[in-house]
Amino acid sequence: MVIVADTNIFLAVALGEPERPRIVEITHGHELAAPHVLPFEIGNAIVAMKKKGILEPDEVLTCWDTVQRILVDLRPIDMRAALDLAVRFGIYAYDAYFLECALNLRAPILTLDKQMKRVARELSITALE
Repeated sequence: MVIVADTNIFLAVALGEPERPRIVEITHGHELAAPHVLPFEIGNAIVAMKKKGILEPDEVLTCWDTVQRILVDLRPIDMRAALDLAVRFGIYAYDAYFLECALNLRAPILTLDKQMKRVARELSITALE
């Protein structure tokens, strides 16, 4: 099965967050997919964590290197459809990219974001827990 994984999933695994074991359990044996913007969003997120003092400078590259070892199929999305979702549900475009990817692939989504789970359910996308 293909699972669309949100950015926070990759970060939780790379940073050893408490959700990591459950994420590994859910995704084991399945193919991960994400919109092609995933590397840019991960880069932005880890630099933001450094700016907030959550990560040390050397941890930024360590986190990046760890994430790069996770196999993921980066997929193109329909930008117009994603922007429509963002406007319709009042969410960030980046979140809509992942939802559009899941819709396009007819795949469940894995995210730690409660709002994204809510919107996914409204769109009849299975939100994995």
